[in-house]
Amino acid sequence: MTDVQLLKPSPEESVFGAQPSHRMASTVSAGPRSVLGPLRPPLAVWPPLDFALGAFSCCAACVFTNPLEVVKTRLQLQGELRARGSYQRHYRGALQALWVVGRTDGLRGLQKGLSAGLMYQGVMNGVRLGSYSYCESLGVTSFHGGSLLSGAVAGALGAFIASPAYLVKTHLQAQTVEAIAVGHQHNHLGVSDAFVTIYRRDGVIGLWRGVNGAVPRVMMGSAAQLATFTSAKEWVSHSQWVSPNSWLTTLIAAMISGVAVAVSMTPFDVISTRLYNQPVDEFRRGRLYHGFSDCMLKVCQAEGLRGFYKGMGPVFLRLAPHTMLSMLFWDLLRQQTVKDQQG
Repeated sequence: MTDVQLLKPSPEESVFGAQPSHRMASTVSAGPRSVLGPLRPPLAVWPPLDFALGAFSCCAACVFTNPLEVVKTRLQLQGELRARGSYQRHYRGALQALWVVGRTDGLRGLQKGLSAGLMYQGVMNGVRLGSYSYCESLGVTSFHGGSLLSGAVAGALGAFIASPAYLVKTHLQAQTVEAIAVGHQHNHLGVSDAFVTIYRRDGVIGLWRGVNGAVPRVMMGSAAQLATFTSAKEWVSHSQWVSPNSWLTTLIAAMISGVAVAVSMTPFDVISTRLYNQPVDEFRRGRLYHGFSDCMLKVCQAEGLRGFYKGMGPVFLRLAPHTMLSMLFWDLLRQQTVKDQQG
């Protein structure tokens, strides 16, 4: 092993790959290395506090990106299990869908399901980002494939715990007037009414209906997002296109990450939305799909491979700003926390 300088990150450095400090502390044997050089130790934040910071960061981002989530849900439910050209298309793209929803449902319609979305983002991402940060502190992410594995496991855990909130969010975002309705209409009166109705009808298990589609969806998306965002930001920083501490570095990394996540996660997102929104029979079984593999097969047979990429436009348009905002907020909050701890 070769000897390298032990780099001590300053409070101003970003957790996702800011340029290293040039101060020398000591020399130690080189540990695991990235393709761009030695891996730096992550910012040390108390795990429960990191959970809270991750939750708050993603909730703040959710407020800005929820209209695109509404549009994405509608596009993914449009023409469910029907061949292309055999159904009326109310929504023809992200921008046109935003206009249709705004014109028909009003501005409040663009924020449908926001309360449930904030619950989901808070719980899921608090667990996901907090768990990933904990894996960083343990050194798991420094090993080959560690970022992907940590992101996938953290995402699966967060998706399972927060699944009831995503179920209600999907129901509420699909609801609209008959003229532009797509998918099954559950007609809940609000968030609390949705939770109570589902619980009374299906019991506790009913609140986790569709979780078999949510877990692989978030595992894929989380692994792609956390791994590509971390690597992309480090790559941009070392390329020296912009200042390593500039918000442009985060924006570029978020856009790269957004492309990777949109391509890899959209098929799982479509399946997850269908499983969550389908009606159930008197035996509490889905009327359209029996599970993840059955949904995947039926979508492929009825709608073709293009059916798996319905709503990809708003998925990307939402993911780039959501990734940038959530990661930027999380990054800045963690830096400020470290400053306060050191002070």
